Amino acid sequence: MVQTKGLAHFTIPVTDTERSLKFYERHLGMKFLGGGHERGMIFLDAGGDCVILARIDKTASTARLEDVHHAFIVDHEVYSGAVEELRENGVDVFFEEDRQGGVVNGPRAYFHDPDGNVLEIIDLTSYSGAE
Repeated sequence: MVQTKGLAHFTIPVTDTERSLKFYERHLGMKFLGGGHERGMIFLDAGGDCVILARIDKTASTARLEDVHHAFIVDHEVYSGAVEELRENGVDVFFEEDRQGGVVNGPRAYFHDPDGNVLEIIDLTSYSGAE
């Protein structure tokens, strides 16, 4: 069995890499690392984790999209302000909860990127996979 140790990167399908790069930089504070719009792959840093924006011809199926999402950890001290900042900048935060007692716990907020991908920011209070 292969024992994973964390994420090397994950990829988010997008229809317009330039528009999405601006969104992820502005609203989530990610830093551009490399790649190119002509190739359709943009590499970003999210607090030490690699996120790839990969151009596709159309958005993903909308069936159960709320289950297919990507979560980004934010510090406890900035969580509430981050949610408010998203709203103030026209991002529809469509659901918030404070889930406890599961695998990934903490206050969280869900919203969409320009292609309808569901994103989450979380004030991670505990993770059952942590040693």
